Amino acid sequence: MTKQTSLLTFAFALIFNHVAGQSYMEAFSKLISEKDTAGQKLLLEKWEKEDGDDAELFVAYFNYYVVKSKNNMVTLGHDPKGKDALQIMDQDTNQTEPVGYLYDHTFYDPELVNEGFAWINRGIAKHPDRLDMRFGKIYMLGTLEDYVSFTEEIIKTLDYSTLNQNEWIWSENEPLEDPKEFMLGSIQSYQVQLYVTEDEELLNNMQAIAETVLKYYPDHIESLSNLSIVYMIREEYDKAVESLLKAEELNPKDTIILSNAAHAYRLLGDTANAIKYYEKTIEYGDENAKNFAQGQIDQIRAE
Repeated sequence: MTKQTSLLTFAFALIFNHVAGQSYMEAFSKLISEKDTAGQKLLLEKWEKEDGDDAELFVAYFNYYVVKSKNNMVTLGHDPKGKDALQIMDQDTNQTEPVGYLYDHTFYDPELVNEGFAWINRGIAKHPDRLDMRFGKIYMLGTLEDYVSFTEEIIKTLDYSTLNQNEWIWSENEPLEDPKEFMLGSIQSYQVQLYVTEDEELLNNMQAIAETVLKYYPDHIESLSNLSIVYMIREEYDKAVESLLKAEELNPKDTIILSNAAHAYRLLGDTANAIKYYEKTIEYGDENAKNFAQGQIDQIRAE
């Protein structure tokens, strides 16, 4: 045995003496917090030998490779994209605009992050009801801005939800409370993530997700609303109205739906129906909704 191997073996023994009585995941989480990557790898290898099908092992390996793949560097550029940045000014001119910015840039080593995806894919294949695995993968794809795969994984999750009847479980194989609503609520947050990019090319992704949700859950008001937003941005106002009227049938007092329907009718040039739906918003809305709707009615009548 080499001196290096002996030291590693000794370190490994120390780890397990120290975490006696803890679960593997508890021990792994502690090593993550301590940023002890060598200890994490030793733990994972022992864990894999003892229980290679443990669902938590796949989650741990995914986290290990994702964290290991993450790198930060200081970048000099012109577009910090909302990041905290230090402005670089040209001291030799009187210009008030910065010539550049210094800001932290995060990137992921593709080889390592792909190792992580390989592990979580194996975990999902062996434990398909583990929603945390699916959402962990989707979250990381969103972080990498791989919106093609991001959308595909959301759709795969929706497809599978009808096979397992939303009998989803979470970490430590704990069942979720109200799993269908939890899944749909999380998917709605992913739709918002796509929307706030302000990238019109991603409207197709939003539409594909909304249509898949409605294929299985036709009473999902948020997806009908999402479709209407896609149609309004594309200036397909008649289709937007159609989606919003379906949503109104499901909840006639939803003031967001009513206000959006009024807006869609207004864009369509149908001022009579626009006023009608702003009046409905006034009937069911809170004070802010009432004031907004009345302001819109006043504008329409003044045009």
